[in-house]
Amino acid sequence: MSEKVILVTGAAGYIGSHCCVDLLNNGFKVVAIDNFFNAHRDATGKTNYPESLLRVEKLTGKSIDFYEVDLKNIEDVKTVFQKYEAIHCVLHFAAYKAVGESFQRVLEYYQNNISSTCNLLMVMKQFKVFNLVFSSSCTVYGNPVYLPLDEDHPTGHCTNPYGSTKAAVEQMMKELSQSDPSWSFTFLRYFNPIGAHPSGEIGEDPLGIPNNLMPYIAQVAVGRREKLYVYGYDYQTNDGTCVRDYIHVMDLSDGHLKAVQQLLQPNRKGVHIYNLGTGEGATVLQVIHAFSQASGKDIPYEIVERRKGDVDSLFASCQKAEQELGWKVKHSLSDMCRDMWRWQSQNPQGFNPVTSEDAKNYLHKNLTRKESEKWKSMIQSLNVE
Repeated sequence: MSEKVILVTGAAGYIGSHCCVDLLNNGFKVVAIDNFFNAHRDATGKTNYPESLLRVEKLTGKSIDFYEVDLKNIEDVKTVFQKYEAIHCVLHFAAYKAVGESFQRVLEYYQNNISSTCNLLMVMKQFKVFNLVFSSSCTVYGNPVYLPLDEDHPTGHCTNPYGSTKAAVEQMMKELSQSDPSWSFTFLRYFNPIGAHPSGEIGEDPLGIPNNLMPYIAQVAVGRREKLYVYGYDYQTNDGTCVRDYIHVMDLSDGHLKAVQQLLQPNRKGVHIYNLGTGEGATVLQVIHAFSQASGKDIPYEIVERRKGDVDSLFASCQKAEQELGWKVKHSLSDMCRDMWRWQSQNPQGFNPVTSEDAKNYLHKNLTRKESEKWKSMIQSLNVE
C-alpha cells in the first residue's frame, strides 16, 4: 500500500514541525507548506527549506516535500495540490496566533486566519480533498462559564480578536460540512503548548520578541533577555497570576497524529471536536518556579499591569479525546520545562542567530507594534538601514 499523503500548513512552525516528526515516524508522507512569517531559513543557505524541517528530516531519517507558499495566494496553493495524485488529509496550522498582538493587528488577523483558510478549503474542494484537522484553540470558549472546559461549553464570546478568528473558522467549517456531507473535520482545541522535542533539536523559536510565556522564560534563562514581564497580579487565582493548562508539545503532536488516523477511517464524516490539555492548571508564577528548578537558573521577573484579553483561568476536560481518540498526556510540567531548557541551552540563539535580514523582515511585518521601540537598539547594532 502506498503512503498516505498529509499536507501540513504552517509546517515550519513550533507545533507543525513537531507534528511532522510523528507523521513521518508513523509512515505518512509529509507535504509541507509555509511562508516563513515566523520561521528561519536553512542556516547554510544551501536549500530553500526551513531550518526546523531540515532538523526534522535529520531526526527521522525521512524526507519532506517543502514548498514556500502563502495561503493568501490561492494560485500558489493550487500549484502544490496539482503535484500529487492524492492528498489524503490536511493538517492546518498556518495562522497568526498572539492574543495581545491581535488587538493591534485586527484586520491582518482576520485576513490571514480566515481568508487564507477559505482559500485552502476552496482548493481542497477543487481537488476533492475532504479531510482536515484544524488547529483551533481554547480561546474560542471566551470567559469560562464553568471549569474544567469541556467540548460542550459555549463558544463564540471571545475576549480577543485571535480567538474570534478561530471561532469564525470553526463556524465556517461546520456550515461547510452541513452543506456537503463529503467533508470531514476535526477541531483540536488545545490549550497552552510548551516544551520541545526531547532531542533538543527542535523547539519554539519565534522571530522577534516572544508573545508566549515559555519561550520568553527560556530566553531570560539563557541570557538573551533581561527579565520576564508577568501581566497581572490581581486575578482570582491562588497567587494572583493567570492559570493556564500547559501541555507538552509532544503530547499535542500525538493528539494530532491520532486525529489524522481517526479521520482516515472509512465513513468518518462530519465535525469532531476535542480538547487537548492536561486537565490541570498552573499559574504563571508556578511555571516560572518549575522552569527555574529544571534549568538551575534564577528567572528575574517584574509584575506589570494586566494584558488586554486575558481571563483568570482556563483548563480542560480531556475525557472525550481519551475515550474517542485513545489519547492521553504522558508529560508533567517538570518534563515540559526540562525539555524546553534542553532545547534552549543547546540552541541559545534558536535555529539561527538573529540577522539583519530577520530584523528587517520582522519590522516590515510589525510596524504598528508597541514593542518596535525595543527593536531599535538591536537594529542599530546590526547596522540595518
